[in-house]
Amino acid sequence: MDVTDTALPEVKILTPRRFGDARGFFAESWSARRMAAVGLALDFVQDNHSMSEHPGTVRGLHYQAPPHAQGKLVRCGRGALYDVAVDVRRGSPRYGQWVGVELSYENGRQLWVPPGFLHGFVTLQPMTEVVYKCTDFYEPDCEGAVLWNSCGIDWPWDGAALLSGKDAEAPAFADWTSPFDYDGEPA
Repeated sequence: MDVTDTALPEVKILTPRRFGDARGFFAESWSARRMAAVGLALDFVQDNHSMSEHPGTVRGLHYQAPPHAQGKLVRCGRGALYDVAVDVRRGSPRYGQWVGVELSYENGRQLWVPPGFLHGFVTLQPMTEVVYKCTDFYEPDCEGAVLWNSCGIDWPWDGAALLSGKDAEAPAFADWTSPFDYDGEPA
């Protein structure tokens, strides 16, 4: 597993090694032992799977507030997407900064999005499937969203965005108060 830092030190790109032959490939997408050795000792409690039929589908920018804040390990099972994390920890020296990474079936990359970060993506290919692990259970009373195009993100999609009603009505970043606090540099 290759672990790569991003411009936001807490957000990581994880690329599993693929072992291929004439049948296809095998990859170990998560190993608690190997990840703990590189400082990512995480307990996942829920796996989610979404499928978006059309390119330009935007999901996000989502978060789950404390006391049920979620970290997410996101990967693409089929197709391609541009995955984004935005630091929204009040007091962080990187508050409001974002990183984006293309995740695809072909490149096999995964993005670790820790609690305290907004998460969202736009699909780049038809029938894109996204699979992600979460560090806390879904709690409807803790979920929230920020308007996808209000954070200055350079989305690689020029067409109209396909949004859910909830995402289209989310507050703009400038009008939103983050429920997350910054507690210092990452370990």
